[in-house]
Amino acid sequence: MGQKKKKAALDRENGVAPGLTAKTKKRLVVAGGRSHPELTAAVAAALGQEIAPVEHRTFASGEIYARFEVSIRGCDLFIVQSFGEPVNEWLMETLIMLDAAKRASAKRVTLVAPYYPYSRQDKKGRGREPISARLIADMLKVAGADRIMSVDLHAAQIQGFFDGPVDHLFAKPVLLEHFVGTMTAEDRETLTIVSPDMGRVRVADTWSDSLGAPLAIIHKRRDPKVANQVSVHEIVGAVDGRTCLLVDDMIDTGGTIVKAAQALKANGARKVIVAATHAIFSDPASERLQDESIDQVVITDTIPLTESRRWDGLTILPIAPLLAAAIKQVFEDGSVTSMFGGDA
Repeated sequence: MGQKKKKAALDRENGVAPGLTAKTKKRLVVAGGRSHPELTAAVAAALGQEIAPVEHRTFASGEIYARFEVSIRGCDLFIVQSFGEPVNEWLMETLIMLDAAKRASAKRVTLVAPYYPYSRQDKKGRGREPISARLIADMLKVAGADRIMSVDLHAAQIQGFFDGPVDHLFAKPVLLEHFVGTMTAEDRETLTIVSPDMGRVRVADTWSDSLGAPLAIIHKRRDPKVANQVSVHEIVGAVDGRTCLLVDDMIDTGGTIVKAAQALKANGARKVIVAATHAIFSDPASERLQDESIDQVVITDTIPLTESRRWDGLTILPIAPLLAAAIKQVFEDGSVTSMFGGDA
């Protein structure tokens, strides 16, 4: 039997009409940049996938090179890249990987960026300022990203900056599971959820609903001309004798959180626990967060932390299972929203 007849017979067995070609089976591929290889490995392991090898180089001039060492033609590619220090180097590496993936004919490229870089520059606070978060979205799109997946965006409006799907994941289920399993009976009875500023009230309110605890708010004023300096003014809500759970999306230098914790203790709080998704921990955050006003700090590993920035009172929760579950939903054309109690 000739090759054409064999193919026709095979097509009939597979239910393919004569003259048509059977649809290629979808293929999931996971690759990673150099910023957080442990996270890439954990995500791939949770998905039961091997990591696609990528050749990375940084030349003496500082220029970056990336090449996929296996064929990714026609695949559904997920590039995992975190944006800790040095953020600009990892950003450039990401753009180059996206360009390489598109030129290698990947069918769809999703950037899995647990922490979205430049997310705090999401609007113009003063004249002649850039909106850098929008610029990053434009750069990612031009480089070749079809989709972006991120965790706890600093501002929800960033979803609208990217011309394509944005999967906005939430670390709250990961953090909640930890607190529900570790809090003492006294902690639960005296628990108050605290928002460190007015901008985090909506997030803190969802925590309040989930844990059935009252809400308190810290009113602060920031000098727009001085970075990373905050003055705490007053606390709205009862915290005397309470276990206060301070929730935020990120901790950078730690100034906001430490001053908030000190204000809570000064107003009679019996315990202060800090929960945040992104541990940027720019110096001197690690030293500040060991302040006597803070009893415990709980974060996720969206950003890699060196041993020098860890201490005994720090708890790090894995974010890989959440990312892997979302990747699976996207790959199988499922609903990421349903993972967080939304409509499928």
